[in-house]
Amino acid sequence: MTDGLQMIGPEDFRARLARAQELMQAQGIAALYLDATVNTRYFTGLNLWASERLHGVILPAKGDLVYLSPAFEGPKTETMLKLPGRIALWQEHENPGALVVAELARAGVTSGRVAVDPQTPLFTFDAIRKAGPEIEFINGSGITAACRSRKSEREIALMQRASDIAILVHKSAASILREGISTTEVEDFVLSAFARLGGDMSGSGRPIVLFGEATAYPHGVDYPQTLKDGDMVLIDTGCQLDGYRSDITRTYVFGTGTARQREVWNLELAAQLAGFRAARPGAPCEDVDHAARSVIEAAPGFASDYGVPGLPHRTGHGIGLDMHEDSYMVRGNRRPLGAGMCFSVEPMICIYGEFGIRLEDCAYMTAEGARWFTEPSHSFDDPFGIGAGR
Repeated sequence: MTDGLQMIGPEDFRARLARAQELMQAQGIAALYLDATVNTRYFTGLNLWASERLHGVILPAKGDLVYLSPAFEGPKTETMLKLPGRIALWQEHENPGALVVAELARAGVTSGRVAVDPQTPLFTFDAIRKAGPEIEFINGSGITAACRSRKSEREIALMQRASDIAILVHKSAASILREGISTTEVEDFVLSAFARLGGDMSGSGRPIVLFGEATAYPHGVDYPQTLKDGDMVLIDTGCQLDGYRSDITRTYVFGTGTARQREVWNLELAAQLAGFRAARPGAPCEDVDHAARSVIEAAPGFASDYGVPGLPHRTGHGIGLDMHEDSYMVRGNRRPLGAGMCFSVEPMICIYGEFGIRLEDCAYMTAEGARWFTEPSHSFDDPFGIGAGR
């Protein structure tokens, strides 16, 4: 399902670096240090695995990239580069923090402010900070998150295809349900279905599959369940293409549902749609949470704020190369929604001891307003809209 899809390439990385340097210059930041995190992949295309050894990149506010590598990894690092740059090496007995500071000095940075990848391990940051006491090291999220939170058309296209694959897997998983099937069996099916359709699950872990009372727990439970008639079913899964992710949750009843299940399911859908309608250009992110939460709070028998029965967590999260990233749809986040921002809308209703319902779809902002990557659930009786076109 990836035919004709354009992956992220050198021109994208160059544009991202230019934007980062523009932001650094505007904020009075002399350089940006990137560790072996998804941020290095985003800006340079170099996909590194974090370990106990420092492996990263320096981007000066003006100047060229410098790659930092353990000496024995140098030849491999050179083969992995998507953009040109000098590779600076350190030996096993040396302090890699000192190498970072020395390379900053070589780029003309001996004082002032240097932004640090916010995902940098503390032991690495501590080594760099101690090696450069004259430099003010600051949280680099003002650069990394500012760039990553606004997706390009190519990024959105990748996320759209990942979403298309994920919803097909959801429909397939629903079709195999039978009384007596275990959550583990469904998880295995989901993983194999993604593999068949070309959805990358590396780094995503196993899908969340829950039956019955266990559906009330947002991140699942540590024991398998067996499906029986009347159980609520919750499946939360997604995949990635070229690193860009999808994230979809569907909740529905297996077999015969109750009036209580129908009532709460319809309340959940109303809350999700209210959150989506609140996502208007220029509106603060918190409006999405407030709109969804207000629908649930207004229903008889449901708690206010983060109480349960009700919505005990934020309504959504940003999504892109990470499953959860800026910006969050949560109270207090006044960041204005703008074109290119991608986020989930998932105001889960939790009723401990009974069941939970999460309907999660992701959306992206355009200049005209929000758009769904996947259409929300159709109805309680026909959650995937299979009978809608008949």
